[in-house]
Parts: sequence; C-alpha cells; structure tokens
Amino acid sequence: MNRLTMLVLAVIVTAASAFTGKRTIGGGYKVGDTAADFSLKNVDDKMVSLKDFKSAKGFIIIFTCNHCPFSQAYEDRIIALDKKYSGKGYPVIAINPNNPAKQKDDSFELMKVRAAEKGFTFPYLFDEGQKIYPQYGATKTPHVYVLQKEGKACVVKYMGAIDDNYEDESAVKQKYVENAVDALLSKKEITVKETKAIGCSIKA
Repeated sequence: MNRLTMLVLAVIVTAASAFTGKRTIGGGYKVGDTAADFSLKNVDDKMVSLKDFKSAKGFIIIFTCNHCPFSQAYEDRIIALDKKYSGKGYPVIAINPNNPAKQKDDSFELMKVRAAEKGFTFPYLFDEGQKIYPQYGATKTPHVYVLQKEGKACVVKYMGAIDDNYEDESAVKQKYVENAVDALLSKKEITVKETKAIGCSIKA
C-alpha cells in the first residue's frame, strides 16, 4: 500500500468518524454524540454489551463504584431508577471505572460482594484497564449518561448528576435523570441536558 493510498484511507476514516459523531478517546462525549458500544465483564462473570439489549429504547449508564460515599448514597436511588425504567426500555447499566491498584475496595471481587449485599437489579460491570470511562469523559462516581437508540446508534441525550441533592433524597428538587428519561418516553425535548456530576474523582 503506497503512501497516497494510506493518506486517502486516513481521510476517509476521519471523515466517517466525524459524521457518526464519535469522539476520540480522552475527549469524552457531548450531548448529541454517538456512544460506542463496549464489552465489559459483569459481576456474574459474563460479558455485557449494549447490543445484548435488543428491546431497549436506550440506557441509563452510570459510572459508580464501591468505596465512594457519594456512590453509596445513591445506590438505592440507582436501584429505584432501574426498577422504574428497565421495563419501559431504559435499563440501568453500572460501570466501575476505578483502578483497584489505586483503590483496593473497588476490586472486581469486592464488586461482586457489594452487588450481592445491595441486591443490584442491573449489570455492574468492571472497566478493566480503564478504557471505557475516558471515551465517555466521565470524571466522577457517580456520573450518568442517558442514551437513546436512534437506528443502530446510541445517542447521548443527558449527562451529569442523578439529581440535585446527594445527601438527602427527601430534599431533592430536581430529578435530572428521571426528567430526562420521562421526556424521551413522551417524545418531548429534555429541559436540562447537562449538569455537573458531583462525587468522587475516578481513580485511574
């Protein structure tokens, strides 16, 4: 393959990536971008991909972990989100982005323990090698991305926090994720599409 051919192929690949809205690793997604699929190990030792959910209308992707107090404070609310929306086509998929070498409480074996203790109703996946969270641009645990299927693409529709009060669920005034999914289900425009994720920094 000569240099001219390689150059032409590089231009074609770059143009195709721009057309599909995919962003380079490290840049992170923005609202409107197409999220790439992944294949990560679940706490049941099976690999999970978005393509496995044939009937899903979209997803509630939540980067979370075992040790972070913010993540722990939201665990019951994450379970409630899955119970409320999985049957409506928007299941929760939780991903632990932390490097267990930096935070031993977030090891894969302890993920299994935490999922069993809390009775997680959703996949709890391990981002081994910390390759997926940079694609999304996640910086905190928890950090949420609401995706909607559009044809074969999964488009980012909301990103940020779960709600506006991690300390006290009874004092929540804005349920950002619920509002976003409800808007998608009713085919309405999402009012708040992006908020600042509040939580622990990801341990890479």
